[in-house]
Parts: sequence; structure tokens; C-alpha cells
Amino acid sequence: MKIASVSSSFPATRYHQSTVTEAFRNYWGKRLENPELFERIHSRTGVQYRHFALPIPEYEQLQNFGRSNRAWMQVAQELGEQALDRALIASGVERSDLDALFVVSVTGIASPSLDARLINRMRLRNDLKRTPIFGLGCVAGATGLTRAADYVRAYPNQTAALLSVELCSLTMQLDDLTMPNFIATGLFGDGAAAAIVVGSERASDRQSGGPTILATRSVFYPDTEEIMGWDITEKGFKLVLSAELSDLIRARLLQDVDGFLGDHGLRRGDIGNWVIHTGGPKILQAIQETLELDDRALELSWDSLARFGNLSSASILLVLEDTISRRRPAAGTLGLMLAMGPGFCSELLLVRW
Repeated sequence: MKIASVSSSFPATRYHQSTVTEAFRNYWGKRLENPELFERIHSRTGVQYRHFALPIPEYEQLQNFGRSNRAWMQVAQELGEQALDRALIASGVERSDLDALFVVSVTGIASPSLDARLINRMRLRNDLKRTPIFGLGCVAGATGLTRAADYVRAYPNQTAALLSVELCSLTMQLDDLTMPNFIATGLFGDGAAAAIVVGSERASDRQSGGPTILATRSVFYPDTEEIMGWDITEKGFKLVLSAELSDLIRARLLQDVDGFLGDHGLRRGDIGNWVIHTGGPKILQAIQETLELDDRALELSWDSLARFGNLSSASILLVLEDTISRRRPAAGTLGLMLAMGPGFCSELLLVRW
């Protein structure tokens, strides 16, 4: 099972963090009781630039969930097609060679789902096995890779694609002046990423893109529903985010990672490459300290956070794409991919470059 390629696509609209901060500050005006606190939150997210689905002035027109979701559907199809085509081209796989499509998103909903609309839009095969996945949030990029790997393990002569499309800006609540929404307006961005996963009988030496998937593990933490997720209201998705998240990471992640590696006769010191979801500064710091990693191990994650913000499920794919294109490990290097998300849960992938 090999990740043959990873490619991304972004909306044309891109803003510096200071521009976004100023736009929200001006919109809220006197309703913003503590502007200094709001600006401090934005300045500490580690984000420098973000892509937005729409120009900033158009967000004032999204006064209900229906309008936001219609915007999601339009932009999601455009970015989804671009990311998927770029990944197919990079892997040398034709549209007609695709056997299964997994689509993850937590920023919009549709029925028929996004994957069905892309089949029509891209004229993909009508026997394509499709699996839309909603609700996993930030962990879904890693989970989607796991599901794609499961598929090609069962069908080693076939090819699966994972597509993540997240338009987080369309979930921002313009009338919500709570701390979680302050964080959301300063942290999350928009974009799409796709990965092509080929079975062992389809893998080729010419497909030098990503690593081989050796093993995966899912970890669920019982009774942690309130740590992260959405409160779905008549106005759309309202972020649920608890300060307990960093504490949970420090309490549980080490034993989960060590247990996973130990089951394969490995230790953390055997891992030469780390691909970690860009959850935000506190999350990255907690992961780095808990796993006792040096600064270089998370350098691409920090860089991706600065360039794009947190793209929810797409973030880990962006870090993987950068790893392939900018800092590809030496052949034979073992790597670990890690993402966490609502549930609360972790997803781990052991890979070999």
C-alpha cells in the first residue's frame, strides 16, 4: 500500500492575518468589549496567511446556514476537482483508473454528497466505489488515508483516492463573540487536498511520491465528546473547543504512540520523520513536549500553520505534501503520521519512505 501522490488546491482569495483581524474588529465595532484580548488571540495563533472561499466583504451576506452551505457546495466542487486532478496527474493515474473515492469534510453537507457531484462533474466511472465521511473534523485526513489503505489492502490491484475539502471560513459565526469563535476566526483557513493510494499490485517504482503504509491504529477516548466539535444551530456550525484538550494530549498520547510502535517492535527513536496535523500552537506544543520531539520534527507543521492556518482534515495532507516536495526523507526511513479530532480520538499511521 503506497501513497503515490498528494496535491492541494486553494481559493484565489488570500489574506494576511492582520487584514482578517482588522475586518472582524471593524465588523464587531463597539460590541467587541475587549478588542485587545481579541487581537492578542489572533496574534498568537501562529498564522500569517490564510485562503478564504470568498472575499471578506461577501461574508456579511451569509446570514444563515443555507447561504453558507450553498457557498460551500460551489467552492468545494471547484477545489475538489482541482486537488483530485492534480493528485492523479502527479501519480500517473488516469481518472478512469480510479476504483474508490473517499471524501472527508466537516464544513458543509450535501445529499447527493460531494463525491457524487464530483463523479458527474469529472465524468468518473459509474462503478466507482464512493464513501463520504462527515463529522471527524481534524482527524479525518489521517482517518481517510487509513480507510483508503484498508481498501487497497483488500483489493491490491486497485487504486483509491482520498479527497479532503474544508472551507472553515464559511463556518465562522459573525454574531458570536465567545472565546472559541475568536480562536476560530484567527486559526482556520480554506483549501482542499487529495491523496492517491495504490495497492501492492499497482504500486510502481516510478511512483516515487509518498511512503508505503505499514500499519495504522485508531484510538478513541471515551466520554470526551465535549472537548471538540460542532454545536449545530440554525445559523450553522458553532465551534466547541475546550481548554482541556492540551491536558488530554499530555495524559494519553505518549502511551498510545509508544504502544502502537511497540506492537511493531519499534521505539520513538526509530522514527525519522513525523507528519503531524497543524492543530494550533498549543496543540503542536503539547504534542512536541509529550513525545519529546526536537524542533525540526515539527518544523513543516509549524510552517504549514503559518502559510495556510489550520485546514481541519486537510492539514495533515498539506504537511505530507510538503514532506514529499521539500524534505523527502531518505529511502527506508520510518515515519509516523498523527492527527487528532472530535470524539475525541487519534489516528496513527506507520509508514516507510
